[in-house]
Amino acid sequence: MAGAASDLSRQLARNAEAVCRHYLAAGHREGRYWIAGDIQGSKGRSLYVRLKGGEHGKGAAGKWTDAATGEHGDLLDLIGSHCGHSLLADTLDEARRFLALPREVPDFDPDEPAAPRGSRKAAQRLFAALRPISGTLAERYLRARGITGLRTERWLRFHPRCWYRPSDGDPPGTANAFPALIAAVTDDDGMITGCHRTWLSPDGSGKAPTATPRRAMGDLLGMGVRFGRATTVMIAGEGLETVLSVRTTAPALPAIATLSSAHLAAIRFPPTLQRLYVARDRDPAGAHALGKLRDRAANAGIEMLDLEPQADDFNTDLQHMGIDRFREFLRTLLRVDDLDRMTLLR
Repeated sequence: MAGAASDLSRQLARNAEAVCRHYLAAGHREGRYWIAGDIQGSKGRSLYVRLKGGEHGKGAAGKWTDAATGEHGDLLDLIGSHCGHSLLADTLDEARRFLALPREVPDFDPDEPAAPRGSRKAAQRLFAALRPISGTLAERYLRARGITGLRTERWLRFHPRCWYRPSDGDPPGTANAFPALIAAVTDDDGMITGCHRTWLSPDGSGKAPTATPRRAMGDLLGMGVRFGRATTVMIAGEGLETVLSVRTTAPALPAIATLSSAHLAAIRFPPTLQRLYVARDRDPAGAHALGKLRDRAANAGIEMLDLEPQADDFNTDLQHMGIDRFREFLRTLLRVDDLDRMTLLR
């Protein structure tokens, strides 16, 4: 047992920041430490976890101290206390479960040289430095649009003060930073290739008062913000809120937001895909993209079905109809043999 515990402790230490982001989500990184309020992950500055260092002795990665209580230990101790385990075997099982989770998001290293602005590497570094949206203005923004159930969504994060470069359309004195909802753009294997930023108003009630409150960076063509892993059926749409509106009522259905009509037309089809629903927008650009995508799907042997909103897009429908009416409306648009994929549509 001792050998297994030591081995798991070393593996956890090599992924110290990922451990902290998972179990101490309300904390934050400062230099080489993760700072939180206590072992339960509350906000505050009492608990210090070392993120970088050797494998043994003073200064080792994963070592932590709670200045308020005097408690200290390694990451196995942290997980056991956080989860309330009374048996070491339970903690070892939890550690093995955590280490089996996919972690395509690279850890943020503030000592690494700056990546070129707008590059794939810059997008990866931006996303790795951020926290999940639970309890943030990003979650408040989505809730105001009727979108819920996303607290643990892995490809959505929150930036409390994201840099904004004013454009010619912005009035003099426009701020150069706002809170932001950050969505990771990935390829089909889960590798981050870009990020999409939605700058928010200071209270999270809507988008920031700027000329361009949405911007993307990185490699985007053919990629998208993914929710669930596509198998034989998938929903695709342009806007993040459009796709998330459908996911609010159909969380078991894999989906991708391509972020523009041009990128919707150029989406890369997963190799297992057989049927593609397209949650379209009611505008000329969307109609043009739909035609190009339909030709590509036919050539690939993929059945493509249009989902047409009643208003301009599905998020407007969700806000106008409310969740129950919107769910019933969506039922009328889907194939009967796909309804068993949707946990809230049965």
